[in-house]
Amino acid sequence: MLFSLSLFAWITIAIIAAKVAIMLRSKLPGDMLALGIITTLLLTGTLTQDEALSCFSSPTVIIVGVLFVLGAGMVHSGVIHLISRNLGNPKTLKIAILNLMVPVTLLSAFLNSYTIISLFINVVRVWSKKIKIPLSQLLIPLSYASTLGGICTIIGTPTNLLVANFYETGTGKDMRFFAPLIPGLACVVAGTLLTILLRRLLPVRKSPEESFESSKNYTVELLVPTDCDRIGMTVEEAKLLNVTGGHLIEIVRFDREIISPVPNDEFILGGDRLVYTGKIEDILQLRVTHGLVNAAHHVFSVNELDKNRKLQMANVSMNSSLAGQCMANCDFEEKHGVVLIAVAREGERINEIPRETIIQPGDTLLFEGTKMNPNELSDDLHFFDQIALPQQGQKTYVSMLILLAMVVLSGSNVMTLLNSALLAAVAMLVTHCCSVEQMQRSINWKLIMVFAGSVCLGKAIDATGLSHTLGEIVTIASGTNPLLALIIICLFATTITEFISNTTAAAVLIPIALDIAHVMNANPMTFAIALMISVSSSFATPIGSEANIMIYGSGGYKFTDFMKIGLPMNLVILATNLLVTCLVYPL
Repeated sequence: MLFSLSLFAWITIAIIAAKVAIMLRSKLPGDMLALGIITTLLLTGTLTQDEALSCFSSPTVIIVGVLFVLGAGMVHSGVIHLISRNLGNPKTLKIAILNLMVPVTLLSAFLNSYTIISLFINVVRVWSKKIKIPLSQLLIPLSYASTLGGICTIIGTPTNLLVANFYETGTGKDMRFFAPLIPGLACVVAGTLLTILLRRLLPVRKSPEESFESSKNYTVELLVPTDCDRIGMTVEEAKLLNVTGGHLIEIVRFDREIISPVPNDEFILGGDRLVYTGKIEDILQLRVTHGLVNAAHHVFSVNELDKNRKLQMANVSMNSSLAGQCMANCDFEEKHGVVLIAVAREGERINEIPRETIIQPGDTLLFEGTKMNPNELSDDLHFFDQIALPQQGQKTYVSMLILLAMVVLSGSNVMTLLNSALLAAVAMLVTHCCSVEQMQRSINWKLIMVFAGSVCLGKAIDATGLSHTLGEIVTIASGTNPLLALIIICLFATTITEFISNTTAAAVLIPIALDIAHVMNANPMTFAIALMISVSSSFATPIGSEANIMIYGSGGYKFTDFMKIGLPMNLVILATNLLVTCLVYPL
């Protein structure tokens, strides 16, 4: 059967295989990968120019962009602050999980998980200290809640919109705003209860902040005495820059001038305070070998730093360009005016020279220097900076009413989802729930590019007949039993989405699922909704979802921590999804 495939179908298979391999083994940014896929589909003639360009002008792609504006309105009008104030002061982990997951689930039905996690990580960090519950026991429930809530509406995640788009194209019927609501709610209830029941499996890990609590643990200052024979030499000539066991990250002059990063040609002066990071025992040997003395007191503290120089902590994202590199071999520090002074991995500080440590995804890095802009580095680093949440006020309730109006207009078919979303975005701007600048900053163009690329890939799978052929194979394997076919494709979706993006999994599988429904004369809505939930059900690995990736370093987790609670979660959500979806949308 596969031998009857056209050349274009084989090209599409090769593109899918290459994309999966690159996502698993490479740090190539998702938007660049999407551009490469679209270019390949065009150059090989697999898609025509009109077909490829239609992916960018698709109403679904526009809706994804507009939803970022709605999210900005909700955030900057104080909705997050309103929710954070009502988390309460629970005395047990069970109540804390419930207090956290319920509001986050509700919010994530309308906002993307990236926005929710990036804001709530800092909220939960402060809250965990207040209620004396380890942060690592709260961040996994936070991630799960943002994922579970997103499956309840067709705007909950871009993946839902992608599936809805293919369903509408393939069947000619619109997918209602709340089409996945009942199966989604059933999964929310099952997932929340299971998290509470298995709360003992939530790990107690040391957070990166605890590893970095005292700068004395990883920096040491040595004083240059006035009779030192190194005075007048450059740091390179004096062999004081890269030393055994460490690296010179700062020179503090007698007049409080701070030189950091330290260039090779910087001169040594009497009274200089040299700040090193690395293996303290080795660095202290400089007192003997280079004629330095102990500093009178430890000067490397936040209070004594220049007001323009800050300590900043950040997690390395999964596709960061820094992964696989060490700071000594790249220009990151020089480019941003910072120095790396410590690295933590799985909650423990690495006792190596920071600048020579090979950085891995999920690592936590501690920088000192000029304050970096988190927006400019969002693809590489997720910063720990405490974000000042906008206070709740009149605009808080205005933004909530605007969102409610959009849901009512779209859900009752008074307006299309695109029109109601555009109207809501304009209302957010007119009512000053967010500014034009905030709106512009909120739009994630790279994610939109990735989404458009997934639409193109899905279109190629359908146009080349590949979806029909693979659908026939699944049909034969399932013995023409639609329920068994549904179980096979949902089980495969839940498994593969643990290792590749859920958008890619949806783009590959939804055309196949709809063809299976057509061949078996089954209800295509059943397949669409079940697959929509399955491709978002990635709980067992830290790379399975964007939400898991974002909390991985912050919680000081080990890779296996997610598997202990995530594997049972995957199975329970899969069973709940199949059972309730088949009851609501009979095959």
